Amino acid sequence: QAICGKEKREKMKYVFLIFFMNLLPQYAGKSLRRDGSYPKTFEDIKNEIAGYTDIAKAVIDLAVHGKAQNRSYERLAVFADTIGPRLSGSKNLDAAIKYMFSALQEDGLENVHLEPVKVPHWERGEEFAMMLEPRNHSIAILGLGSSVATPPEGITAEVIVVASFDELHKRAQEAKGKIVVYNEPFINYGETVRYRSQGAVEAAKVGAVASLIRSVASFSIHSPHTGWQDYQPDVPRIPTACISVEDAEMMSRMSFRGTKIIVHLKMGAKTYADSPSFNTVAEIVGSKYPEQIVLVSGHLDSWDVGQGAMDDGGGAFISWEALSLIKDLG
Repeated sequence: QAICGKEKREKMKYVFLIFFMNLLPQYAGKSLRRDGSYPKTFEDIKNEIAGYTDIAKAVIDLAVHGKAQNRSYERLAVFADTIGPRLSGSKNLDAAIKYMFSALQEDGLENVHLEPVKVPHWERGEEFAMMLEPRNHSIAILGLGSSVATPPEGITAEVIVVASFDELHKRAQEAKGKIVVYNEPFINYGETVRYRSQGAVEAAKVGAVASLIRSVASFSIHSPHTGWQDYQPDVPRIPTACISVEDAEMMSRMSFRGTKIIVHLKMGAKTYADSPSFNTVAEIVGSKYPEQIVLVSGHLDSWDVGQGAMDDGGGAFISWEALSLIKDLG
């Protein structure tokens, strides 16, 4: 899914690094193999890699200077322009899968096929937010994935602004019945994204009626960012959305002055039963070790408010290009 791949990759990177550093003292100067034997030194591996210099140069020349120059970019541009946003469970995602299935066959790849899977199906519906006090101000919002809707008439409530989960817990008594606005500072994506994924749950635990999260970004031009968020089974589900960095900062300044802030929030989000979909698979079967697999991948689904060109069209098309380059070079 587009939803949380980056977070997972960040976590796995650190898990691997910790694991690898723990192994270094024990196996310094040795390569790690599945069978438990360690016949190769790192120098051996370095020399082995150096033996692929000509092949690496051929790949680079084809991709950067040869007939494949700009190919993956042009493929991605046509795909994004033709299909558009590809929200999980949507007709556009179905169209994207059909498009890729045909394109991979036309590219001459092997064993092109579809694997049935079930995917989440959430739709944001109509959504808006308006500050009513201390003045009328339209707040740009984007509902977060799997958010519940507000009641049809919306929610009108006072705002409490916090900069962290710690501050929220310390001010828990103040938060009951209010809309929690998180104005968390951006540290890095892996750390700050916790407020997007867990913000609604933590706010609901202290009795809040909704949560608005400062978009997880180092820079903003009044642009809210959507993304996935996670509810917990034993915690009430409250509506949640992201707001722009500018609006979060403004409400924080107002709050520090002691100004009362009232916001009206309306969201028509709805979660449906998981939808049938497909993994889209293509292969080049190895000539020497056909039973072994090297897997490259990406996700075709994307959020509904953009083209999904980088999250994760770029990743998917780079994976496709890797196979195309190998095929073209024989």
